[in-house]
Amino acid sequence: MKMKGFGSILKICFCVLIVMSLCFIPSCKKSPEEPATEGSSQQSLTTTSPEAPAPSTVKPVAEESEEPAEAVTEAVAETPAAVEPEAPAAPVADTAGLVPIDIKLPKPMFVGTPQDTKVPNLEKPLGKARPPFLAPEGTKNVALGKPIASSDEEPIIGEIEMITDGDKEAADGSYVELGPFVQNVTIDLEAVYEIYAIVVWHYHKQARVYFDVVVQVADDADFITNVRTVFNNDIDNSAGLGVGKNMHYTETNEGRLFDVLAQGIKTRYVRLYSNGNTSNDLNHYIEVEVYGKPVQ
Repeated sequence: MKMKGFGSILKICFCVLIVMSLCFIPSCKKSPEEPATEGSSQQSLTTTSPEAPAPSTVKPVAEESEEPAEAVTEAVAETPAAVEPEAPAAPVADTAGLVPIDIKLPKPMFVGTPQDTKVPNLEKPLGKARPPFLAPEGTKNVALGKPIASSDEEPIIGEIEMITDGDKEAADGSYVELGPFVQNVTIDLEAVYEIYAIVVWHYHKQARVYFDVVVQVADDADFITNVRTVFNNDIDNSAGLGVGKNMHYTETNEGRLFDVLAQGIKTRYVRLYSNGNTSNDLNHYIEVEVYGKPVQ
């Protein structure tokens, strides 16, 4: 009886051992697979997660914005069409050997901007002092005290000789008044001069505009030989000397300077025409100066 009971106990223990071994074997097979599963899961997160993009495939935003700007700058610099052409240089006058000439001005008789006289082809006032006139050194007024003639041999006021006496003031007794219509005065320089400028003061006691102002030079007193026109603002040829292209201007104490430096004029006689003004039909002259040097 005891042996039979002991044998039963052994069978039970053997069965228990078998069951325990069967349970242990699956657990041993499962444990090696778990690390592989965890590793594959981490690898999947690394490659698919948007929060950790691969460094080799994504550039910083700053680098993306800088490279296109540099490329555009280089393209513009290398494209000829993008470079604006330089403006042509303004012609520069040759002032070598030239000096300002001394033109003494009379005192002004009116102040302020001249009123609109409604004259056609009228230039605007300069609004500032006339710049100095440059001429060769030794240039002087060669008309001072020289003989003068006029188309009106009996002026209404004054004497013809007053036009070259050096008095440029606008006060009464300093100007000559000629009759109406087209009148002229002619200066004999008594020798041939190379002239660079002619300055005329008609009347500057008030702001007037004189019509048909024409300035000519010639080799003879009758103005037949080598006649050249320096200035002409006769827009309708009423003086019979041709249609002028110069503008009307308002009289001031600066007088009107006609620049003939570039023309290289050599002459003996100078003639000036006028045909009334905006105040009346008369013609006036205060002074005429001719700046030049004797021809060697």
